[in-house]
Amino acid sequence: MNEILPFFPLGLVVFPGEPLNLHIFEPRYKQLINDCMDNDINFGIPPYIDDSIKSFGTEVKMKDIVNKYEDGRMDITTEAVRIFKWNTFNNPLNGKLYSGGEVEFFEENEEDASYSDKLLLVETARKLFKLLNIDVEISVDQEFLSYHLAHKVGLGLSQEYNLLTVRGERKRIDILVDHITRSIPVIKESERSKDKIKMNGHFKYFNPLTF
Repeated sequence: MNEILPFFPLGLVVFPGEPLNLHIFEPRYKQLINDCMDNDINFGIPPYIDDSIKSFGTEVKMKDIVNKYEDGRMDITTEAVRIFKWNTFNNPLNGKLYSGGEVEFFEENEEDASYSDKLLLVETARKLFKLLNIDVEISVDQEFLSYHLAHKVGLGLSQEYNLLTVRGERKRIDILVDHITRSIPVIKESERSKDKIKMNGHFKYFNPLTF
């Protein structure tokens, strides 16, 4: 079912279930947030990438206003809900300061991804995190595992957007596993190069050669 949704374009990709904290200071977005609070509605974040506003985005809901300043600025907490694609983009929307448009939503479940699919992604991601010496808690039981890991495995902004447009958890898992698998050898080679650079200028000991 199509609905009208206010838009808050940003130069980032937000995945369902992700918390997002925002500092609101532009007059158009002060108005947007006030309208959302007064009318108990959500707003959409379509990513702004390569000088264009992309057609897929994420609906987010207001959770709390953490700070409200005398000049109308606000610090807010939000949570991403679901993916949408806009069919119309009006700037401004119905005489408002902010943009918006007609959108269609995509509801998803995880039934197309098996336990073994999720386990493969978890094991592959853990190899990456161990190599990078970072601690990231992940579990096969994590809801929408692909979305949970999307920001943590080194995807570029355009790659994150492409993942946002993919329908089906199994397809997204396959994309992430492929990306991580390709990244690990590159990172290993980079680490070896760093070690070689560190050794420059040092006295080196070589085992005798027999030939």
